[in-house]
Amino acid sequence: MTSQLSNRKTGPRESAKVMFEIFREQVGDRPHRVIYYTELDEKHRDAEIERAMAGEHIYDGFLRESTINEAKIEINIILDHLNNGQFLDQTQLDELLAPYSAK
Repeated sequence: MTSQLSNRKTGPRESAKVMFEIFREQVGDRPHRVIYYTELDEKHRDAEIERAMAGEHIYDGFLRESTINEAKIEINIILDHLNNGQFLDQTQLDELLAPYSAK
């Protein structure tokens, strides 16, 4: 019985999630960026949060930890589109990120 419990604690958790936000900076050429709040280290946490809060909110949500690598690839593609002038509305972003979303 003990080994089964310890396996549950150390195995991957589908419920684990990463909070993120896509935002547009308010300085310079105003690039779109992403911040993964739950992955910030203590050293840079406050500065990164302030940077995001100063920007224009575009989209936020939670990503499943089990698909985070694929989600980051998709978000980078989205950022490329946004930074090249393509407009993506909330519905389009929802559809693009649905496979990775932890609702």
